[in-house]
Amino acid sequence: MTVGKIPKVDNRCSWAGSKPHMVHYHDHEWGRPVHDDQRLFEMLLLEGAQAGLTWDTILRRREGYRKAFAGFDPVKVARFDQRTKTALLNDAGIIRNRLKIDSAVSNAQAFLAVQKEFGSFDDYVWQFVGGKPIVNRWRYMTEVPATTPQSDALSKDLKKRGFRFVGSTIIYAFMQAVGMVNDHTVGCFLAGKQPKLGRRRQADQEGRSVRPQRGARRDE
Repeated sequence: MTVGKIPKVDNRCSWAGSKPHMVHYHDHEWGRPVHDDQRLFEMLLLEGAQAGLTWDTILRRREGYRKAFAGFDPVKVARFDQRTKTALLNDAGIIRNRLKIDSAVSNAQAFLAVQKEFGSFDDYVWQFVGGKPIVNRWRYMTEVPATTPQSDALSKDLKKRGFRFVGSTIIYAFMQAVGMVNDHTVGCFLAGKQPKLGRRRQADQEGRSVRPQRGARRDE
């Protein structure tokens, strides 16, 4: 992903810093609802890869992960065999951790099982926040919790379904990333804004049915 000039905005969440890729992520992704299954799988994989590291470390390798993990297609990742996983241990574009690579594949398999049971991972995961974002009004980033009862519940259920690297702290970060929670602080220019609903969610509220398109990009 090529990131252009940083818009001149002084009042961002402090964690965004001044690095272009971090600012772009903050301004265009963090806290915005995601209802596309492939994008949800992407963020689940990336947040799991972050365990013990910084988000900056993972975000700088995002395109490496996209290439290594078949464009974040869970169907393809679920089919990775031992030879493919071994090759990934030599891929400098990702974090070369055997446990994280193994979990990405087993999580893809668990992800497909959830899709089969619930119709989509979107329908499954958003039920943990009642189907709409939790919009918080924190003054400072130090007030933002590492976990919540909702992340505890989702983490517990994911583990029961065979997912790995899904502790409550990781899952709360995932929930922030996909807009299940909006934790932009009150001084941020994005604070308290109600993001646009994804096409699927808007249709649900209007009582219509929309077939999710696999591989579609995140709804803006």
